[in-house]
Amino acid sequence: MNCRICNSEATKVFDAKVLNKFSVSYIKCRKCCALFTEKPYWLDEAYARTINLSDTGLLARNLYFSQIISVLLFFEFDRNAKYLDYAGGYGVFTRLMRDIGFDFYWNDPYTQNLLANGFEYNLESNIRFELLTAFEVFEHLENPNAEIEKILTLSDSIAFSTELLPDSVPDMNWWYYGFDHGQHITFYSAETFFYLAQKFNLNYYNINGIQLLTRKKLNKNKIILLKKIRNYGPFQLVKKKMKSKTFSDHLNLRIPK
Repeated sequence: MNCRICNSEATKVFDAKVLNKFSVSYIKCRKCCALFTEKPYWLDEAYARTINLSDTGLLARNLYFSQIISVLLFFEFDRNAKYLDYAGGYGVFTRLMRDIGFDFYWNDPYTQNLLANGFEYNLESNIRFELLTAFEVFEHLENPNAEIEKILTLSDSIAFSTELLPDSVPDMNWWYYGFDHGQHITFYSAETFFYLAQKFNLNYYNINGIQLLTRKKLNKNKIILLKKIRNYGPFQLVKKKMKSKTFSDHLNLRIPK
């Protein structure tokens, strides 16, 4: 079987029970080091719930990412531009980023927008964004190349999260396989993202667990500094400098009497 990312030769490394019923083969690419399942025929059942029950880290993850992304956007991107949270779930991240002061919008065709009402974005609109976020999305993709091509029609920069593979294939107890919910079907190493960056003429950075593919060349010394000082207050500086949209959004969304 060939790799679903780079089309190189790939080898089956193990079989696992998914959703407690399907025997699924997991395959490792020899070139880009991606790990992926066989063709995922079980996804209709896996997505009976779009947000799986075991995702207890949803809120903590969004709080953490909002701080990292705020610092990144403030120092390396246009802080006054428009941004999109792609596959944004319930709208938690969009609302958090607007509360901080960034002009974020939401899109997710599969999940109800509960917290970012009024800031939905239709992908058919002809708008480009300064940067697009996609948290816990890439591991769900059967065709990452096609999804990246689609995303690049919206923005030249993608900031996202996914758990990177270690140097060797994790044992069957690795929590990120997600055998219980069956939604994780593609896993990436740093080598995978360097390959994708080269293919799409992008630059790849890993910033405190955030993966970034972008046409911009960032100042590496500044990135190193931002990594080192993450726990020493840059987010508080950003909050002071930005103007929260919480109340202005409230005023703009009020139903006229």
